[in-house]
Amino acid sequence: MLPEKLATYLKLQLESVRALHERDLSEGFGKVELPYALKRKYLDAARSWGWQYVFPAARRSADPRSNRVGRHYILEDGIQRAMKRAMRRAGITKHGSYHTLRHGFATHLLESGYDIRTVQELPGHKDVKTTMIHTHVLNHESRGVKSPLDIQLGEYKPGERRQRRLDVTIG
Repeated sequence: MLPEKLATYLKLQLESVRALHERDLSEGFGKVELPYALKRKYLDAARSWGWQYVFPAARRSADPRSNRVGRHYILEDGIQRAMKRAMRRAGITKHGSYHTLRHGFATHLLESGYDIRTVQELPGHKDVKTTMIHTHVLNHESRGVKSPLDIQLGEYKPGERRQRRLDVTIG
């Protein structure tokens, strides 16, 4: 799920990466490592724009399997370092990681009333138990749940006399 506010930034990122890919190609690089079956089926796919990483590494390096020099994807620890820098610049002193953003995303979806299965699918949780972890931080009173008694009585003001039959079934 791509936030609309980021669409422009993603387009700029893709333009920048495409220019980088074209430069790599002109210098004799620009191939990505593909799974064996795809490599055999689509002979030139490794060089094509559609298979390039959206967030490539800043530098080329040798692939440990093939020893071919190319540009790989940005590593997880690079993303974590960028997150830490952003947190310091923002004055946030609490511990946080990019996983904190995933957790916050799922929690806010649940707070907004999305069902647990939808929230499970968006971050890619395989098991709904993983998604259920986010429910412990919810402020359940803010979710608009009303007691059945409040629904039956409607707007009742103290001191007001009412003759209203309650639809209550016992047993």
